[in-house]
Amino acid sequence: MAWFEREFIAVPEDRKHQLVYKWPDLNIRRYSRALVNADEIALFVRSGKIIAALGPGRHRIDADELPVLGALVDTLTGGNFYRAELYFVSARELPGIKFGGRLTDIADPVSEQVVTLRAFGEFALSVRDPGELITGLIGTVDPADPDAASRWCATLLLKCMKIAVAQGISRGEWPVLGLSGQLTQIESTVLRETNILLYEYGLRVPRMGNFDITLASEDAERLKRLAKDRTYVRMTGDFGRYAAGEMAIGAGQGMARGGGDIGFLGAALGLNTLQQQTIAPPLPAISPVCPSCHSVRSPGARFCGDCGTELAPRPACRSCATELRDSAKFCGNCGTIRQ
Repeated sequence: MAWFEREFIAVPEDRKHQLVYKWPDLNIRRYSRALVNADEIALFVRSGKIIAALGPGRHRIDADELPVLGALVDTLTGGNFYRAELYFVSARELPGIKFGGRLTDIADPVSEQVVTLRAFGEFALSVRDPGELITGLIGTVDPADPDAASRWCATLLLKCMKIAVAQGISRGEWPVLGLSGQLTQIESTVLRETNILLYEYGLRVPRMGNFDITLASEDAERLKRLAKDRTYVRMTGDFGRYAAGEMAIGAGQGMARGGGDIGFLGAALGLNTLQQQTIAPPLPAISPVCPSCHSVRSPGARFCGDCGTELAPRPACRSCATELRDSAKFCGNCGTIRQ
């Protein structure tokens, strides 16, 4: 290490965006100068314990100025070095930390369909207690890794969001297709649960940036289609009529695109289904009465079964030959106008 680096200890310019910076050398020369910026605090750590803390300013690394450093003297070097880990912890809020990934597979209470939820966004991170942060991180992540703490917090936040969203949907509080309207409430719940977990590590997430919870594209399309189907069935009151209408519309679109015989067949099937549902069923023919004894004859009989009187034939429909009632203006079977 160069003489300048031995004499002046500070966070390099390209590392000032980090939450924690670990000085790479465990042997710190006596009388070195530690430069601690206004938004930083420096901590000497040995065997997992905080030995000394340096606030903002320029400090001379010497036991005469900092008596607590006497316990760090490396006797093998004749007392010219202090052996310890030195961490610089940022007091600034670090925004724009990204998180995201798969949340969970969950059944939509409305459609009873299983869908996959994903979340993507940003959050800000700050240090609540530098001492708790360092002692907590040493056994959890590698403090020398510049992004270790941020990645670990992003994983915890995603875990808390997974639990909160799954519970909210299962209880019927948040609809799957309307989660974008619940982001404020989701953020509040996730921040509370995340900060409970981070408290013992001396960290906190003060706020979240832009984030969104989305469905897999095929799941979103499926739920939208089901929602449309439910609306139309509720309007028509009958699924068969809605299905026939959809078939006819689809067939018409197929013919418009050049679907040929398949489109025509689909249209015919759809229209035929509509006709079967809209045409009233034929009315049963009323048996004629004998003009002599007024007894009711059997349909189609030429003579009265009681007195033997010959009965006049009932007029029939010219289209389907169904007997017509005396007062009927239309055939009850096919609807043809009586003549």
